[in-house]
Amino acid sequence: HWPASAPHAETDAEPPRRTGLHAKALPLLRAVPWALGALFALSFAWDAPGWALHAFGRTWPAEGLLRIVSVSGLIGFLTNWLAVTMLFQPRRERPVFGQGLIPAQKERVAWRLSEAISEDLINEDVIKEKIRQSGIVRRYREKAVRAMHAVARDEAFRRDLKALAESYAQRVLRAPAVQKKIARFIIERLEAQAGEGLGGVILGAYRTLGERDFRRRIDALVARLPESVEPALEEMDYLLDRLPAHLEKRSGRFEEATTRLVLRFVEHLDVQQMVRERMAAYDEQKLERLFKKTSNEQLNYIKYLGGILGTVGGLVIWAPGPALVFFTLVGLLLWLLDEMLFRMQAPVRA
Repeated sequence: HWPASAPHAETDAEPPRRTGLHAKALPLLRAVPWALGALFALSFAWDAPGWALHAFGRTWPAEGLLRIVSVSGLIGFLTNWLAVTMLFQPRRERPVFGQGLIPAQKERVAWRLSEAISEDLINEDVIKEKIRQSGIVRRYREKAVRAMHAVARDEAFRRDLKALAESYAQRVLRAPAVQKKIARFIIERLEAQAGEGLGGVILGAYRTLGERDFRRRIDALVARLPESVEPALEEMDYLLDRLPAHLEKRSGRFEEATTRLVLRFVEHLDVQQMVRERMAAYDEQKLERLFKKTSNEQLNYIKYLGGILGTVGGLVIWAPGPALVFFTLVGLLLWLLDEMLFRMQAPVRA
Protein backbone atom coordinates (compact mmCIF):
# COMPACT_ATOMS: atom_id res chain seq x y z
CA HIS A 1 0.00 0.00 0.00
CA TRP A 2 2.97 2.34 0.39
CA PRO A 3 3.20 4.75 -2.59
CA ALA A 4 6.19 4.50 -4.86
CA SER A 5 9.04 6.74 -3.77
CA ALA A 6 10.37 9.48 -6.00
CA PRO A 7 13.69 8.66 -7.63
CA HIS A 8 16.66 9.67 -5.52
CA ALA A 9 18.48 12.77 -6.64
CA GLU A 10 21.94 12.18 -7.93
CA THR A 11 24.75 12.85 -5.50
CA ASP A 12 26.17 16.33 -5.93
CA ALA A 13 29.27 16.16 -8.10
CA GLU A 14 32.50 17.77 -7.07
CA PRO A 15 32.63 21.39 -8.28
CA PRO A 16 34.87 21.70 -11.34
CA ARG A 17 38.32 23.13 -10.88
CA ARG A 18 38.30 26.82 -11.73
CA THR A 19 40.79 27.72 -14.43
CA GLY A 20 41.35 31.44 -13.98
CA LEU A 21 44.22 33.62 -15.10
CA HIS A 22 46.58 32.11 -12.52
CA ALA A 23 46.02 28.61 -13.91
CA LYS A 24 46.62 29.76 -17.50
CA ALA A 25 49.74 31.75 -16.56
CA LEU A 26 51.23 29.02 -14.39
CA PRO A 27 53.06 27.15 -17.23
CA LEU A 28 54.82 30.40 -18.17
CA LEU A 29 55.57 31.33 -14.56
CA ARG A 30 57.29 27.99 -14.00
CA ALA A 31 60.05 29.15 -16.36
CA VAL A 32 60.71 32.35 -14.37
CA PRO A 33 63.09 30.84 -11.73
CA TRP A 34 65.07 29.06 -14.45
CA ALA A 35 65.34 32.24 -16.51
CA LEU A 36 66.46 34.20 -13.45
CA GLY A 37 69.03 31.53 -12.62
CA ALA A 38 70.35 31.68 -16.19
CA LEU A 39 70.61 35.48 -16.01
CA PHE A 40 72.44 35.23 -12.69
CA ALA A 41 74.95 32.79 -14.20
CA LEU A 42 75.31 35.00 -17.29
CA SER A 43 76.05 38.04 -15.13
CA PHE A 44 79.37 36.51 -14.10
CA ALA A 45 80.48 36.43 -17.74
CA TRP A 46 78.75 39.53 -19.09
CA ASP A 47 76.73 42.18 -17.26
CA ALA A 48 76.27 45.00 -19.81
CA PRO A 49 79.68 46.64 -19.30
CA GLY A 50 79.67 50.22 -20.53
CA TRP A 51 75.95 50.18 -21.31
CA ALA A 52 73.64 52.93 -20.08
CA LEU A 53 70.00 54.05 -20.32
CA HIS A 54 69.40 57.68 -21.39
CA ALA A 55 65.93 59.14 -20.72
CA PHE A 56 64.48 62.48 -19.62
CA GLY A 57 67.90 64.06 -19.73
CA ARG A 58 69.35 61.58 -17.27
CA THR A 59 71.62 58.56 -17.57
CA TRP A 60 71.38 55.26 -15.69
CA PRO A 61 74.37 52.92 -16.05
CA ALA A 62 73.23 49.41 -17.05
CA GLU A 63 76.36 47.64 -15.82
CA GLY A 64 75.39 45.21 -13.05
CA LEU A 65 71.69 45.31 -14.02
CA LEU A 66 71.49 41.57 -14.83
CA ARG A 67 72.82 40.61 -11.41
CA ILE A 68 70.55 43.07 -9.57
CA VAL A 69 67.44 41.89 -11.42
CA SER A 70 68.25 38.17 -11.26
CA VAL A 71 69.23 38.20 -7.57
CA SER A 72 66.13 40.24 -6.61
CA GLY A 73 63.90 37.91 -8.62
CA LEU A 74 65.46 34.78 -7.13
CA ILE A 75 65.10 36.23 -3.62
CA GLY A 76 61.42 36.96 -4.32
CA PHE A 77 60.85 33.43 -5.64
CA LEU A 78 62.78 31.73 -2.81
CA THR A 79 61.03 33.85 -0.17
CA ASN A 80 57.58 32.82 -1.42
CA TRP A 81 58.72 29.22 -1.91
CA LEU A 82 59.94 29.17 1.69
CA ALA A 83 56.70 30.73 2.94
CA VAL A 84 54.53 28.17 1.10
CA THR A 85 56.78 25.31 2.21
CA MET A 86 56.63 26.45 5.84
CA LEU A 87 52.86 26.10 5.75
CA PHE A 88 53.33 22.31 5.74
CA GLN A 89 56.97 21.58 6.58
CA PRO A 90 58.42 20.30 8.79
CA ARG A 91 55.54 17.92 9.43
CA ARG A 92 56.93 16.97 12.86
CA GLU A 93 58.36 19.48 15.29
CA ARG A 94 62.12 19.93 14.98
CA PRO A 95 64.48 21.37 17.61
CA VAL A 96 65.76 24.17 15.34
CA PHE A 97 63.28 24.58 12.48
CA GLY A 98 60.13 24.08 14.54
CA GLN A 99 57.01 22.77 12.80
CA GLY A 100 54.94 23.84 9.80
CA LEU A 101 52.08 26.25 10.46
CA ILE A 102 49.23 23.91 9.53
CA PRO A 103 50.59 20.77 11.31
CA ALA A 104 51.37 22.84 14.40
CA GLN A 105 47.87 24.36 14.49
CA LYS A 106 46.00 21.19 13.47
CA GLU A 107 44.14 20.85 16.77
CA ARG A 108 43.19 24.53 16.83
CA VAL A 109 42.03 24.40 13.21
CA ALA A 110 39.92 21.32 14.02
CA TRP A 111 38.42 23.03 17.07
CA ARG A 112 37.58 26.23 15.15
CA LEU A 113 36.16 24.26 12.23
CA SER A 114 33.99 22.06 14.47
CA GLU A 115 32.76 25.12 16.37
CA ALA A 116 31.82 26.92 13.16
CA ILE A 117 29.99 23.86 11.79
CA SER A 118 28.04 23.16 14.99
CA GLU A 119 27.10 26.81 15.64
CA ASP A 120 26.66 28.30 12.17
CA LEU A 121 26.14 25.47 9.68
CA ILE A 122 24.15 22.88 11.65
CA ASN A 123 21.88 24.60 14.15
CA GLU A 124 18.18 24.53 14.94
CA ASP A 125 17.20 27.41 12.65
CA VAL A 126 19.18 26.02 9.70
CA ILE A 127 17.69 22.53 10.13
CA LYS A 128 14.14 23.87 10.34
CA GLU A 129 14.67 25.98 7.23
CA LYS A 130 16.17 23.06 5.30
CA ILE A 131 13.29 20.78 6.32
CA ARG A 132 10.82 23.44 5.20
CA GLN A 133 12.61 24.05 1.88
CA SER A 134 12.97 20.37 1.08
CA GLY A 135 9.28 19.66 1.74
CA ILE A 136 10.26 16.13 2.74
CA VAL A 137 7.99 16.04 5.81
CA ARG A 138 5.03 17.26 3.77
CA ARG A 139 5.67 14.69 1.03
CA TYR A 140 5.92 11.80 3.45
CA ARG A 141 2.93 13.04 5.41
CA GLU A 142 0.89 12.97 2.19
CA LYS A 143 2.26 9.51 1.41
CA ALA A 144 1.30 8.32 4.89
CA VAL A 145 -2.24 9.65 4.49
CA ARG A 146 -2.61 8.03 1.05
CA ALA A 147 -1.21 4.77 2.38
CA MET A 148 -3.61 4.87 5.33
CA HIS A 149 -6.53 5.47 2.97
CA ALA A 150 -5.50 2.43 0.92
CA VAL A 151 -4.99 0.24 3.98
CA ALA A 152 -8.23 1.32 5.64
CA ARG A 153 -10.22 0.40 2.50
CA ASP A 154 -8.58 -3.00 2.17
CA GLU A 155 -11.15 -5.63 3.19
CA ALA A 156 -8.48 -8.27 3.80
CA PHE A 157 -6.69 -5.92 6.19
CA ARG A 158 -9.93 -5.19 8.03
CA ARG A 159 -10.67 -8.89 8.44
CA ASP A 160 -7.15 -9.63 9.66
CA LEU A 161 -7.23 -6.69 12.07
CA LYS A 162 -10.59 -7.74 13.48
CA ALA A 163 -9.45 -11.34 13.85
CA LEU A 164 -6.28 -10.23 15.60
CA ALA A 165 -8.15 -7.89 17.93
CA GLU A 166 -10.81 -10.52 18.67
CA SER A 167 -8.22 -13.20 19.40
CA TYR A 168 -6.25 -10.91 21.69
CA ALA A 169 -9.33 -9.60 23.53
CA GLN A 170 -10.74 -13.10 24.06
CA ARG A 171 -7.39 -14.41 25.31
CA VAL A 172 -7.16 -11.57 27.80
CA LEU A 173 -10.78 -11.87 28.95
CA ARG A 174 -10.43 -15.64 29.48
CA ALA A 175 -7.42 -15.22 31.76
CA PRO A 176 -8.45 -16.16 35.36
CA ALA A 177 -6.62 -13.20 36.89
CA VAL A 178 -8.38 -10.78 34.54
CA GLN A 179 -11.78 -12.34 35.21
CA LYS A 180 -11.25 -12.02 38.97
CA LYS A 181 -10.41 -8.33 38.57
CA ILE A 182 -13.49 -7.77 36.38
CA ALA A 183 -15.75 -9.59 38.86
CA ARG A 184 -14.35 -7.53 41.74
CA PHE A 185 -14.86 -4.35 39.73
CA ILE A 186 -18.51 -5.28 38.95
CA ILE A 187 -19.23 -5.97 42.61
CA GLU A 188 -17.66 -2.68 43.68
CA ARG A 189 -19.70 -0.78 41.08
CA LEU A 190 -22.93 -2.53 42.18
CA GLU A 191 -22.27 -1.61 45.80
CA ALA A 192 -21.46 1.96 44.83
CA GLN A 193 -24.64 2.24 42.74
CA ALA A 194 -26.83 0.67 45.44
CA GLY A 195 -25.48 3.05 48.06
CA GLU A 196 -26.70 2.99 51.66
CA GLY A 197 -30.39 3.35 50.92
CA LEU A 198 -33.01 0.71 50.18
CA GLY A 199 -31.01 -0.67 47.24
CA GLY A 200 -28.00 -1.14 49.47
CA VAL A 201 -30.09 -2.91 52.10
CA ILE A 202 -31.60 -5.26 49.51
CA LEU A 203 -28.19 -6.01 47.95
CA GLY A 204 -26.71 -6.65 51.38
CA ALA A 205 -29.59 -8.95 52.32
CA TYR A 206 -29.31 -10.85 49.06
CA ARG A 207 -25.55 -11.33 49.50
CA THR A 208 -26.08 -12.43 53.10
CA LEU A 209 -28.65 -15.05 52.17
CA GLY A 210 -27.19 -16.14 48.80
CA GLU A 211 -23.55 -15.11 48.56
CA ARG A 212 -22.70 -18.26 46.62
CA ASP A 213 -25.49 -17.67 44.07
CA PHE A 214 -24.45 -14.00 43.80
CA ARG A 215 -20.86 -14.99 43.06
CA ARG A 216 -21.98 -17.64 40.58
CA ARG A 217 -24.08 -15.13 38.64
CA ILE A 218 -21.21 -12.59 38.53
CA ASP A 219 -18.76 -15.28 37.39
CA ALA A 220 -21.19 -16.46 34.69
CA LEU A 221 -21.57 -12.89 33.45
CA VAL A 222 -17.79 -12.43 33.31
CA ALA A 223 -17.35 -15.79 31.55
CA ARG A 224 -19.67 -14.64 28.73
CA LEU A 225 -17.63 -11.49 28.09
CA PRO A 226 -15.30 -13.09 25.46
CA GLU A 227 -18.37 -13.99 23.39
CA SER A 228 -19.45 -10.32 23.27
CA VAL A 229 -16.18 -9.16 21.72
CA GLU A 230 -17.09 -9.92 18.11
CA PRO A 231 -20.23 -7.70 17.96
CA ALA A 232 -18.27 -4.87 19.58
CA LEU A 233 -15.57 -5.09 16.91
CA GLU A 234 -18.10 -4.12 14.24
CA GLU A 235 -17.51 -0.54 15.39
CA MET A 236 -13.96 -0.88 14.07
CA ASP A 237 -15.14 -0.28 10.49
CA TYR A 238 -16.43 3.13 11.50
CA LEU A 239 -13.14 3.98 13.22
CA LEU A 240 -11.07 2.84 10.23
CA ASP A 241 -13.19 4.97 7.89
CA ARG A 242 -12.50 8.04 10.01
CA LEU A 243 -8.81 7.37 10.66
CA PRO A 244 -7.34 8.91 7.43
CA ALA A 245 -9.36 12.10 7.84
CA HIS A 246 -8.29 12.30 11.48
CA LEU A 247 -4.62 11.92 10.50
CA GLU A 248 -4.93 14.55 7.78
CA LYS A 249 -6.54 16.92 10.26
CA ARG A 250 -3.60 16.45 12.64
CA SER A 251 -0.94 16.69 9.90
CA GLY A 252 0.50 19.88 11.38
CA ARG A 253 1.36 18.04 14.58
CA PHE A 254 2.99 15.32 12.50
CA GLU A 255 5.31 17.88 10.90
CA GLU A 256 6.15 19.43 14.28
CA ALA A 257 6.87 16.04 15.83
CA THR A 258 9.08 15.01 12.91
CA THR A 259 11.05 18.27 13.08
CA ARG A 260 11.52 17.88 16.84
CA LEU A 261 12.72 14.32 16.29
CA VAL A 262 15.33 15.44 13.75
CA LEU A 263 16.48 18.27 16.03
CA ARG A 264 16.79 15.91 18.99
CA PHE A 265 18.81 13.51 16.86
CA VAL A 266 21.21 16.28 15.78
CA GLU A 267 21.54 17.54 19.37
CA HIS A 268 22.61 14.09 20.54
CA LEU A 269 24.89 13.63 17.54
CA ASP A 270 27.57 16.05 18.87
CA VAL A 271 28.75 17.24 15.46
CA GLN A 272 31.50 19.30 17.06
CA GLN A 273 33.11 16.24 18.64
CA MET A 274 32.75 14.23 15.42
CA VAL A 275 34.57 16.87 13.35
CA ARG A 276 37.36 17.15 15.94
CA GLU A 277 37.84 13.39 16.01
CA ARG A 278 37.92 13.14 12.20
CA MET A 279 40.41 15.99 11.92
CA ALA A 280 42.57 14.46 14.65
CA ALA A 281 42.65 11.22 12.64
CA TYR A 282 44.34 13.08 9.76
CA ASP A 283 48.11 12.77 9.99
CA GLU A 284 50.31 15.65 8.85
CA GLN A 285 50.96 14.17 5.41
CA LYS A 286 47.29 13.51 4.74
CA LEU A 287 46.39 17.03 5.87
CA GLU A 288 49.01 18.46 3.51
CA ARG A 289 47.63 16.42 0.59
CA LEU A 290 44.12 17.66 1.39
CA PHE A 291 45.16 21.32 1.25
CA LYS A 292 47.29 20.89 -1.85
CA LYS A 293 44.56 18.94 -3.63
CA THR A 294 42.27 21.97 -3.48
CA SER A 295 44.70 24.89 -3.66
CA ASN A 296 47.98 23.64 -5.14
CA GLU A 297 47.64 25.79 -8.28
CA GLN A 298 47.08 28.94 -6.22
CA LEU A 299 50.04 28.15 -3.96
CA ASN A 300 52.32 27.56 -6.96
CA TYR A 301 51.06 30.77 -8.55
CA ILE A 302 51.99 32.71 -5.41
CA LYS A 303 55.36 30.98 -5.29
CA TYR A 304 56.35 31.75 -8.90
CA LEU A 305 54.80 35.22 -8.80
CA GLY A 306 57.41 36.05 -6.16
CA GLY A 307 60.04 35.83 -8.90
CA ILE A 308 58.20 38.44 -11.00
CA LEU A 309 57.72 40.79 -8.05
CA GLY A 310 61.34 40.33 -7.03
CA THR A 311 62.42 41.28 -10.56
CA VAL A 312 60.26 44.39 -10.36
CA GLY A 313 61.92 45.21 -7.04
CA GLY A 314 65.34 44.84 -8.66
CA LEU A 315 64.41 47.35 -11.36
CA VAL A 316 63.22 49.77 -8.67
CA ILE A 317 66.57 49.38 -6.89
CA TRP A 318 68.44 50.06 -10.16
CA ALA A 319 66.41 53.12 -11.20
CA PRO A 320 63.96 54.12 -8.43
CA GLY A 321 62.34 57.16 -10.07
CA PRO A 322 61.51 55.88 -13.56
CA ALA A 323 60.72 52.38 -12.29
CA LEU A 324 58.24 53.64 -9.68
CA VAL A 325 56.52 55.90 -12.22
CA PHE A 326 56.38 53.14 -14.83
CA PHE A 327 55.08 50.41 -12.54
CA THR A 328 52.57 52.79 -10.92
CA LEU A 329 51.14 53.58 -14.35
CA VAL A 330 51.09 49.90 -15.31
CA GLY A 331 49.36 49.00 -12.04
CA LEU A 332 46.77 51.75 -12.53
CA LEU A 333 46.05 50.62 -16.09
CA LEU A 334 45.65 47.01 -14.98
CA TRP A 335 43.27 48.07 -12.20
CA LEU A 336 41.17 50.11 -14.64
CA LEU A 337 41.07 47.21 -17.10
CA ASP A 338 40.04 44.78 -14.37
CA GLU A 339 37.33 47.13 -13.07
CA MET A 340 35.95 47.67 -16.58
CA LEU A 341 35.83 43.94 -17.34
CA PHE A 342 34.25 43.23 -13.95
CA ARG A 343 31.47 45.76 -14.54
CA MET A 344 30.85 44.34 -18.02
CA GLN A 345 30.50 40.83 -16.58
CA ALA A 346 28.23 41.92 -13.69
CA PRO A 347 24.94 41.80 -15.72
CA VAL A 348 25.88 38.34 -17.00
CA ARG A 349 26.42 37.04 -13.45
CA ALA A 350 23.16 38.63 -12.29
